[in-house]
Amino acid sequence: MMSDWIKIDRELILYVVFGAFTFFVNLISYFFFANMLGINYLVSNAIAWFLSVLFAYITNRIWVFESKSPNILKEMSLFFGGRIFSGVVDMLLMYTFIDLLVLDSTISKIIVQIIVIILNYIFSKLIVFKD
Repeated sequence: MMSDWIKIDRELILYVVFGAFTFFVNLISYFFFANMLGINYLVSNAIAWFLSVLFAYITNRIWVFESKSPNILKEMSLFFGGRIFSGVVDMLLMYTFIDLLVLDSTISKIIVQIIVIILNYIFSKLIVFKD
């Protein structure tokens, strides 16, 4: 019973750490494409999402959930499917905050990413990497 708590704590800590790295991959990518290259914020957001999902899958599979699943294609498709869902949520919230509510894009991006990270953990824990 105690080892289950240690596993959950370790897993959660690693998820938060790699979630922070994923957040920065997303944020840096977004600002690079949007601000440095002048690409539309929605296109920049889509590129940042794709790069961060690739990073997240690798780190979640290897270090966070230590998946040993032999069915990598099923696991990967579930992971990406969950991320597509949260990516749609991401895009809709970015559009809502920036275009409809006229909020600052930086503040919007940070708020949206926090929501997305929480959604992704729940989906990964309960569906993709479940024991």
